[in-house]
Amino acid sequence: MEQFLRPICQEWASRCNTHGILMIEKAVCHTAVTDTFDAVLLVIVDSQSEPVFLKHYSLDSEKAALYVVNEQKLNEWLILGSPRKAIDWVFNGKVIFDRSDYIRQLRRRLEQFPPRQRQLKMGIEFAKLIRRYIDGKALFMARHWLDSYNHMVQALHHLARLTLIEYGFYPEVTVWSQVKHMNGQVYKLYEELVGSEEPLPKRLELLLLASEFLIHSSVAAGSIHLCEVLKEKEGAWSIAEMACHPQLAPYSVDLAIMVEYLVERRVLAAVERPTGGNKIAERYYAVQRGEAR
Repeated sequence: MEQFLRPICQEWASRCNTHGILMIEKAVCHTAVTDTFDAVLLVIVDSQSEPVFLKHYSLDSEKAALYVVNEQKLNEWLILGSPRKAIDWVFNGKVIFDRSDYIRQLRRRLEQFPPRQRQLKMGIEFAKLIRRYIDGKALFMARHWLDSYNHMVQALHHLARLTLIEYGFYPEVTVWSQVKHMNGQVYKLYEELVGSEEPLPKRLELLLLASEFLIHSSVAAGSIHLCEVLKEKEGAWSIAEMACHPQLAPYSVDLAIMVEYLVERRVLAAVERPTGGNKIAERYYAVQRGEAR
């Protein structure tokens, strides 16, 4: 496969804007990493280049995918964890070309997992966890068992990734294989939800109770990034100010529900301000003194 892709690698390596090239070959037991392609080429280019460029190739019965990603977009992938395969590609890909040790330094930086980046990733996973948990609970109360089940499975995935990040690891595609060795409590919840012979409503009821405790235990880790950003200025923030802040933009549509959850947990305080001549008040948010939970 490498010989088949050599001309493509040479073409990209000759370009002055190329930082590095990685090749990821399909593993028999783990085809998901390459989306069933026999190989994936990840070409990392400078931030002035197009964010993402894709091409597919084939030779006889073999096929390959080319991803050309600029360093800004790659960093976004690594922070947001989407696509999740990006972590596997960077850590486990075979280095084909590495200008000025770019890939080696990138890997070293990722292995160190800087605290600020870790806090942001925990915050994003926590926000997604809250979204799935609250929606799953609402669907359970409405007796929509299968829809509730779907949301709770996703909630457990976010809880698993949050747990791994808190331990200092990047969540990989095989996240449950990682969690099994790190947090038996979370893994057991997942096993009981998908493998128990109890009726589905009973499984969901027990999971919701257990999840509430685990989510409560994760509040400090999941909210630290948001709270640090909000402390950057005196006074309270409107939700619009928070959504527009570049460090909070990655929370996307899950920001509002996370903020309201943290108000309930008394991590944040809701401050009401009059809007003019009517009785409607606008809500602003600030970090509670002492950040009570």
